[in-house]
Amino acid sequence: MHGPASPGWLLVVLCAATGAYCLLRMRSPVEEQRRTAGGEALMGFGMAAMAVPAAVATPPRWAWFAYAAVFGATAVRALWTSRTSPHHLHHLMGAVAMVYMAGVMAASPGHHHGDSGVPLLTGALLLYFAGYVLRSGVRLLPLATTASGAPRALGWGDRPELSQACRLSMGIAMLAMLVTL
Repeated sequence: MHGPASPGWLLVVLCAATGAYCLLRMRSPVEEQRRTAGGEALMGFGMAAMAVPAAVATPPRWAWFAYAAVFGATAVRALWTSRTSPHHLHHLMGAVAMVYMAGVMAASPGHHHGDSGVPLLTGALLLYFAGYVLRSGVRLLPLATTASGAPRALGWGDRPELSQACRLSMGIAMLAMLVTL
């Protein structure tokens, strides 16, 4: 991505750590949890790869087309699975954002050529992810309890607040990546 190296490396670490945790969540006994975690792991590792500062390594142009192809396929899958789960609409938005960013990076891998203002799609994606981050942050506030009021005893990979924190961190990372576009 365009921008300074230090924030880029922080994004790489954040996204890679989130992707790694999502891989661990794929061991859950709950099928929907495993499926969702797989998509989120792909998104985390893909975002980590895209966030590597351009000053360190500028991928060849074909790599951006490969990103677009992978996340285009992910978008089609998310669109298909969104029929049964509305959460997959968010995966669709994330995949569309990744395809868009890969396309922009393929078009101008080194730097912007006198661009002024925010393109409409970038602005729309920024608004969506800003809303998603705010909503995700608010959802972290309440403590998950059972009907009796006692905290649930779950494995650390199945804790809903941890998976929500992963989604929040990826949403924040997506915002940061879109801002540097």
